[in-house]
Amino acid sequence: MMREDTVFGPIRSRRLGSSLGVNLLPRNGKLCNFDCIYCECGWNKDGLGDRQLPSAQEVEDALKARLTACREEGIPIDSITFSGDGEPTLHPAFAEIIDRTLAVRDALFPEARVSVLSNATRVCREDVFRALRKVDNPILKIDAPTDALAARINRPVGTYHVADIVAALERFEGDFVLQTMFLRGPDFDSSAPEVLQGWMEIVRRLHPREVMVYTLDREAPAEGLEKMTAAGMAALVEPLVREGFRIQIRG
Repeated sequence: MMREDTVFGPIRSRRLGSSLGVNLLPRNGKLCNFDCIYCECGWNKDGLGDRQLPSAQEVEDALKARLTACREEGIPIDSITFSGDGEPTLHPAFAEIIDRTLAVRDALFPEARVSVLSNATRVCREDVFRALRKVDNPILKIDAPTDALAARINRPVGTYHVADIVAALERFEGDFVLQTMFLRGPDFDSSAPEVLQGWMEIVRRLHPREVMVYTLDREAPAEGLEKMTAAGMAALVEPLVREGFRIQIRG
């Protein structure tokens, strides 16, 4: 189970290169409105020990300190990445923190990109939407084309409808990155024809500038999950590639 400081790394990311992580969530807990069966942070119920969130000032100070150290040590930073132990857009000061981060980035590491890994559940909020429009890489998740399968894979807390998320993502006019986890479980398969076709129709409707398709990389909390191979995923998305979509595959 991962437990991250407010600013951590940089680490080598499969998708983003040298990535300096920003965790807006509790250092010793987890806060998420999904409880994904594959989450490397573990189940939500196991992360209840700490509910304290860092303030916007604390995030800014920690980011300044780490970026300054990286500059002095000659450590490259490709991405300043909001991820951490849960869903970053749940932080009540998310929009303010993004503004502060962009200012710090511009002053200390202007070549770095700012990325946000999000489950997309909060893009309906105007402040979250505006903040995500400002960052270089809004990386937004849809793992399943139906509510029933999302309930199986993502286990959302509260009301969640795939159609609502898709409608909200249309406001990005394609200027975002769609990320999707491909995997198999005891009672579902991301590569099943009806699942794959439904997902591809969402991709075609949203036409994101890039699609990140990935699979299990670390130990998952649920049992019986099966990762897919990079070659297998490439074959599955080949129709979209032929249509001109830019798809990054990480096995």
